[in-house]
Amino acid sequence: MKTLRVLVVDDEALARSRLRTLLGDCTAPAAEVAGEAANAAQALALLQTQHVDVVLLDIHMPGMDGVHLAQLLRSQIPPLAVVFVTAHAGYALQAFEVEALDYLTKPVRLERLQQALQKVERSVQVHSALEPDLAEEALVIHDRGRTERVPLSGVLYLKAELKYITVRTASKNYILDGALGELEQRYASVFIRIHRNALVSRRALRALEKHFDPEEGEGWAVRLHGLDEPLMVSRRQLAAVREAMLG
Repeated sequence: MKTLRVLVVDDEALARSRLRTLLGDCTAPAAEVAGEAANAAQALALLQTQHVDVVLLDIHMPGMDGVHLAQLLRSQIPPLAVVFVTAHAGYALQAFEVEALDYLTKPVRLERLQQALQKVERSVQVHSALEPDLAEEALVIHDRGRTERVPLSGVLYLKAELKYITVRTASKNYILDGALGELEQRYASVFIRIHRNALVSRRALRALEKHFDPEEGEGWAVRLHGLDEPLMVSRRQLAAVREAMLG
C-alpha cells in the first residue's frame, strides 16, 4: 500500500506538531503530512492544490467547526476520509452521523492512530478496486459556500482569467482560485498547454485546424470533443500540440 497523505487540521500548533511526530512513527501503513491547517478555511484552500487520503480533524476551532467541515468533505465525490481527533469524548454520535472513519481522543496514542490509518487504508483500497472512476483525482471547487469535486476526466480545458482559472466541462463552467503553471506541472499527463493562458485535456483533442482570431489574427486552433468553440494555439506551442495529436 502507498504511503497515506494526511491533512492535519487543528487550531493548536502543539497538537498539530504532536500528530506530525506520531504520523512519522506510523509504519503499517506509513503516513506523511501533506499539509497543516489551523481552521476550516485554511483546510479548504489546501485541498484545492493538494491530494490527500485522510483529514485528521479537530472539532472545536474558530469559524466553521470540525463537524460542519466533515459534512462538506464527506459530501464530495468520492467522499474524503475523515478521522476526528479531539479532546472531547461527547461528539462520537455526531462523528457517526457524518460517517467519520474513526474518532480519537487526545492525547492520541500511536497504536490507536495506527488502527485509524488502517481503516483509511482499507477505505482507499475499496474505492480504488470497486469505483475506479470515483477514486481518480479531481479539482476541488469552492463556490458560494458549496464544495464540489470535479473529476479531471471531465475537464475539457483550464483557462487563466485575471487572477482566477476557468474550469470548463462539457456542461458547466467553474471558477478555481489557483495558478495555471502549478496545474500544468501537477497534471502534465492529463493536460497540454496550447497558449500562455490555456491548458486543454489531451484525451479531448479532436482536431487541429487553421483559424482566424480577431485579436490574434491568422493562426491555428484546436477543437475538443464535447465543445463547439475552437481554442487558439500559440505559435510557441504548435509543435507540441501537433505531437500530442499524433500520439
